[in-house]
Amino acid sequence: MTSVWALAALWLALALLASLLSIWFRISSALSEIVVGTIAQLIIGAVVGHAILGTDESWVKFLSGLGSIVLTFLAGAELDPAVFKLKWREAAAVGLASFFGPFVGCAAAAHYVLGWEWSPSLLAGVAMSTTSVAVVYAVMLEFGFNRTEYGKTVLAACFVTDLGTVVALGLIFAPFTIKTLVFLAGLTAFLILPWLTPRFFRLYGNRPSELEAKFLLLCLLGLGALAEWADSEAVLPAYLIGMVLAGTVGKDHLLVRRLRTLTFGLLTPFYFIRAGSFVSIPSLVAAPAAFLFFLLVKIATKVAGVYPVTKLFAAQDREAMYTTLLMSTGLTFGTISSLFGLSHGIINQAQYSSLVAAVIGSAVIPTLIANAFYLPRYLLPPSESDEPVAAGQAALASNQAE
Repeated sequence: MTSVWALAALWLALALLASLLSIWFRISSALSEIVVGTIAQLIIGAVVGHAILGTDESWVKFLSGLGSIVLTFLAGAELDPAVFKLKWREAAAVGLASFFGPFVGCAAAAHYVLGWEWSPSLLAGVAMSTTSVAVVYAVMLEFGFNRTEYGKTVLAACFVTDLGTVVALGLIFAPFTIKTLVFLAGLTAFLILPWLTPRFFRLYGNRPSELEAKFLLLCLLGLGALAEWADSEAVLPAYLIGMVLAGTVGKDHLLVRRLRTLTFGLLTPFYFIRAGSFVSIPSLVAAPAAFLFFLLVKIATKVAGVYPVTKLFAAQDREAMYTTLLMSTGLTFGTISSLFGLSHGIINQAQYSSLVAAVIGSAVIPTLIANAFYLPRYLLPPSESDEPVAAGQAALASNQAE
């Protein structure tokens, strides 16, 4: 077990370093973890060997996968049903524009410009069409947008985009078998959760045993296993469970805070650092054309599709560009789609490397630009420490007026 503890200590040291960098440079912790993972693999791999990070260790992959599942669940739970009902047209329009633009544009560009066959070109379109719920939610949480109507609308749009990605991947490539029907039946059965969960929590919750967390993890891992068995992905049902429980679990702020502590303190560093470690800087330097091509085409088609839609709903220029750049991010479903293509022989290793590098690059570059130049500070919620001050100032002004 000595090697396991040492490896775990190394990963948490990298996570701590990433947190410090995010504070020093005022960037999202998710982005700093991706960058730290990329640089760590480059430096440690050159000095000691690429195997030293243990990215293929089963327990590292488990913590990484669990991190993506719980983070995606939390993102779904942040969706406010009232806001979604009010803003569903905007969320649907932005989400569909975010999906169809890159899907059509990147598929056509791969076929007609790079000369790829249609199957790998369509796979590239699917991989580039995604928006990273994990990255967007981490950014929303970092700045407090998750508590605002704006942030909840953006998260809803992310769901629409990734739902389009999953449907496209399933209709074009994934086999529709009896397993798929069983999986859909399992999803339907879990629609009872909004009725069952609050009653179960009222009877047995609020105890030191943290029954609520165990119940939610059981649901997430159970449906995740069913999704993997049916050749789908575990993060999809996690997002759906989060959405259907947004009106119950999402409003239990203490429970959500405890889940965030588990997720951001332990699980997501493994996910983001591991994702960053897959980027091979020497390979990209040696052959950067395809990587840069897909990255530029994805961002260009996202801007062309999303920006006009946000302006159609009367967004200010800074807000419109910030939303567009966040919708340009990609990570979870992009890498999942690329790995699906590689494992099923749709794309080769070189095509896979270009797609994954572009996907991970899109997780970093658009968000850095968005936060550096287009952050809509007028939409930021007041911090908790500012609220009493603001209330006191309002009361003083009222007394003076009287």
